[in-house]
Amino acid sequence: MKKNFVKKIALLLGITAALVLWPAKEAAAKSDNTIKAGIYIGDISVAGMTADEARNAVNEYIDSLREVEITLLVTEENSVTVTAGELGVSWGNPEIVDAAAMLGTQGNIVQRYKALKDLEKENKVYEIELDFDIVAINRILADECKQYDTTAVDMGLVLENGVFSLLEGQTGYALDVENSIDVIYGYLAGEWNHEACSIQLSVAVTEPRGSEEELLMVKDLLGSFTTSYSTSNSNRSANVANGCRLINGTLLYPGDEFSTCDTVTPFTERNGYYLAGSYLNGKVVDSLGGGICQVSTTLYNAVLLSELEVTERYNHSMIVTYVRPSADAAISDSSGKDFCFVNNTDYPIYIEGYTTPNKEITFNIYGVETRSAGRTVEYVGEVLETIRPESDTIYPDASQPIGYIGNVEGAHIGYKARLWKIVKEDGVEVSREVINTSSYKMVPRSAVVGVSTADPNAYNEIMAAIGTGSIDHVRNVIAVLTAPPAAPAQ
Repeated sequence: MKKNFVKKIALLLGITAALVLWPAKEAAAKSDNTIKAGIYIGDISVAGMTADEARNAVNEYIDSLREVEITLLVTEENSVTVTAGELGVSWGNPEIVDAAAMLGTQGNIVQRYKALKDLEKENKVYEIELDFDIVAINRILADECKQYDTTAVDMGLVLENGVFSLLEGQTGYALDVENSIDVIYGYLAGEWNHEACSIQLSVAVTEPRGSEEELLMVKDLLGSFTTSYSTSNSNRSANVANGCRLINGTLLYPGDEFSTCDTVTPFTERNGYYLAGSYLNGKVVDSLGGGICQVSTTLYNAVLLSELEVTERYNHSMIVTYVRPSADAAISDSSGKDFCFVNNTDYPIYIEGYTTPNKEITFNIYGVETRSAGRTVEYVGEVLETIRPESDTIYPDASQPIGYIGNVEGAHIGYKARLWKIVKEDGVEVSREVINTSSYKMVPRSAVVGVSTADPNAYNEIMAAIGTGSIDHVRNVIAVLTAPPAAPAQ
């Protein structure tokens, strides 16, 4: 007991002595405005430095980081290397210098004494926080990293000389700039060890569809159809061949929808089209791409025979001659008409299109045949109503003399029709359904007739002829009115 009491007395005397001497040490400290021993900012010892000196030391360290290389990983093959300076590195918490300078100088005598004694036992480290320029990061991502974005390309097929060959696909990459900014900033500001490093950016990866196994199964002819354009002039023939070429080689995976307009447009000279006749407001007018509807119509019939799902189809405004009524499919980008269908099978399908020197266009659709061997499909067009013009349409033209007949347009018979799908199994009909109904406009024959004359009787006669609604009668009247006078009798 006596020994413990003596020890306690000694300890109290030691503390008392220290406190007695503290005012002298404190006075000396007040005259010294340097940072205390054992204080660090990051890895930098700032002991003995003034606040300004410590601040300069840290700024020099930050400056040294500007040249550190940061590699931004975009894809496995592509990366962009920049410096921390280009990413706008800066000191994010400069206020720690003031905290370091104040340590051991604030509080009462006991608090200040304790702070200094703690420093003797363990260093005090103020961590450096880094900041980065979000705008600079965004600019680098957009200008240098976004260039490696690629669209996924599915595995494909090509048919040459009756043999299918595989086409390799391509993985698609799309940089997510917003998420990549967060990734870069979060890592550099929170985890970075201030040395050269690599950062994987946020990139959406799209793998190409298709495999060698499933594509090599595409070999069965599901449907084929041919039409003739032997009466077409050179421009229309070129348009048919060009549209066929643009569709040829199309591969559709299960569930894919095919749009004819998306595939064959734009209708421009640069895209291979010429001026040729097409229907517009009941007349035949020249337009770029005239004749393209024979391409979509031929494909439509091949699609029907393949029993694929048709999602959009329009009939022509007036009847066409290369297929039966209701078996046509018109397209027009200006009026929003398209021919579309979906690959509703469980396997890819391949569209082959070609034209021949004798002006025939054919579409073959290949896939995997799952229909029974005894199943046959037939499409039959049925005309419900025929609408014939009752008279001609004649336009009098006072700027032309009697005897002039121009702008003669042939008549178009109007029809109402529907298309039947008839399915047979082993020769026995098992189903019959209406696939579509179509209405084709009736357009009468038309012509412009000159009526200018100084003879009021001739004018009345030609106007009366026009009133009959018969171009043939008008021609007869013109022949009489313009006939030379009979020679006088000898």
